[in-house]
Amino acid sequence: MIDHIPSTIAAVDLGSNSFHMIVAETNGGQFRVIDKMRDMVRLAAGLKNNNDLDNETMKRAVATLKRFGERLRDLEPGSVRVVGTNTLRKARNSREFVARAEIALGHPIDIIAGSEEARLIYLGVSHGLEDESEKRLVIDIGGGSTEFIVGRHFDPLHAESLHMGCVSMSNQFFADGKINERQFNLAVISARQEIEPTEEKYRSTGWQTAIGASGTNLAIYDVVMANGWSKDGITADSLQSLRKALIERGSADKLDLAGLSSERRPVFVGGVAILCAAFEALGIKHLRISDSALREGLLYDLLGRIQHEDVRERTVESLVDQYQTDRAQSARVFKTARTFWEQINTDWEIDDENSLLLLRWASHLHEIGRAIAHSQYQKHGSYLLANMDLPGFARGEQRRLATLIRTHRRKLSESAFKNFPQTWQEKLRKLSVLLRLAVVLHRRRSVLDLPGLKIKVDGLTVKLQFPSDWLQDHPLTMADLEHEAAYLKSAGFKLKFK
Repeated sequence: MIDHIPSTIAAVDLGSNSFHMIVAETNGGQFRVIDKMRDMVRLAAGLKNNNDLDNETMKRAVATLKRFGERLRDLEPGSVRVVGTNTLRKARNSREFVARAEIALGHPIDIIAGSEEARLIYLGVSHGLEDESEKRLVIDIGGGSTEFIVGRHFDPLHAESLHMGCVSMSNQFFADGKINERQFNLAVISARQEIEPTEEKYRSTGWQTAIGASGTNLAIYDVVMANGWSKDGITADSLQSLRKALIERGSADKLDLAGLSSERRPVFVGGVAILCAAFEALGIKHLRISDSALREGLLYDLLGRIQHEDVRERTVESLVDQYQTDRAQSARVFKTARTFWEQINTDWEIDDENSLLLLRWASHLHEIGRAIAHSQYQKHGSYLLANMDLPGFARGEQRRLATLIRTHRRKLSESAFKNFPQTWQEKLRKLSVLLRLAVVLHRRRSVLDLPGLKIKVDGLTVKLQFPSDWLQDHPLTMADLEHEAAYLKSAGFKLKFK
């Protein structure tokens, strides 16, 4: 992460229906949009029955990202945030696609969980509105998922990401392009079933205004306004007029509605069915429209990270409180781990700030599994971190953090790292070694008075140098280091100490 606010920042949203890029100039911690690009890639349509993305779709998506990459080529590292959403969450071969896409784009890509997508959508929408005190219901219908968020000011209070979107719904109920009342009603019922488990919670939150964001809602708004069915936003009556018009047309090819673009037609009816279901389930009478959503949320989140207002820090702090970890012990472990990192980060090629952040978070959270059981607490902690909703964290970051927790003690298994890209495999193995050594040296849970402690590395050989006679005066620590040397040897590392 960069330590200054760059003059230009950008966000790219790899959605299930469209890819969007937004570029902005920064000024005093705010931004002004200077460029936008969009391409209807229809990524979700390329998912085969086995949830692999087909090669033609990947080629089309990579070609789009090459065009985006040309615009982003001169932006400095850390000034561009790129996220993949529902389809890349589902695709079994998403790693293959991301590897190709990152080369085309020239910037790293994070695949985010549905809950994180909802948080970022709300962040973008709330910044685009007046800061009112009332509770807001935000609905974002994407290509493969639909997000429902209730929040106040800039804080989401409840967020859900449901497995339905305009592409998936259109493919399921209108794949032949035919539109009739029976199929439309079946689509609405299917969407109601998705909403049903959370319907009561959202009705009871007491939201005062409903807001629609992103492509489907904007397209519906354009149509109801262009046809004179509404004078302000999307009303329940205007939505019923649209529903009737779709059924009367009878086919996606005949959707000659004013305000509807040709590229939106194939997936429009599925999106309308979802919104009809949302209006029915949640008792919505009027939906305001927001021009801001995920992309703007990404920019605000990126600025927050740069200005050290990182929501990931709040998440880690919340976990520390929730699981009542020993803050003093965590601080001791991180202080020693950071001392090691500062001495060898260049030699081990882990000198990027992301590596240090990961080491710090792992130091603070390495004992959360004790809340479940002391025995094999590293496994319990890893499971928690791998499966929780962690606001601010991308799925890859979450997996890396969970892996460091899993490998911070006992056996250092090679299999724990094998599902990461090669560069992260090596980084994680080395960060794990630093965390393990810091934990071993603080096993007595006390301050380590070792001002002269030095660490050197030569390939996978790690050398610890203690002050003269220190180890002889601390035989338990020496025994712990001997046990650790045996664990590291099985993983290909050689630990020497004197």
